[in-house]
Amino acid sequence: MITLPPIPSWEGLHPLIIHFPIVLLLIAPFLILIGAFLPREKGRTLLYTALGLMVIGTFSTFLAAATGEAAAKLAERTPQINAVLEQHEELADLTRGVFSFLTVIFAAIILAPKAFHKLSGRLVGTVLPLIFLVLYGVGAVLLTNTAHNGGRLVHEFGVRAMVVQSPTQVQDIATEGSTHNADQD
Repeated sequence: MITLPPIPSWEGLHPLIIHFPIVLLLIAPFLILIGAFLPREKGRTLLYTALGLMVIGTFSTFLAAATGEAAAKLAERTPQINAVLEQHEELADLTRGVFSFLTVIFAAIILAPKAFHKLSGRLVGTVLPLIFLVLYGVGAVLLTNTAHNGGRLVHEFGVRAMVVQSPTQVQDIATEGSTHNADQD
């Protein structure tokens, strides 16, 4: 009989969730690029698919940030870890805001022609998505820098998500971590 591992607590979910926004938000621009050059109907299908990936990816940045904040409360701290963690959190907040904005902009680019029926053709199907990709590049750079700092926390400093068995363990670890942090400040 196969036994599945226990589902991690909220604090331990960050490593599982964080890969969704990274992958989804880095695949979307390729679909936009391909969709901009395909014939109208096939291209629009890919553009709608890219929008769907952006919506799911952007939503998952909110989940990733929430689980990351919870995990950070349990992390063992040093001055170096605190510096990288603070930078990681700031980049994550900025990345979440940028992708929220980009998703709304792309939705407007894709959905506005349907609403007005006059805005169609090469401008909406090719030019606007290609211009949008320039803006998207800023978001992709932010996303990769955020991921890089998270990777540094794990691979350079050995910060790991705490997997706890019960809510009382979470409270015990959080209390221990806060007294540990106060001792280092």
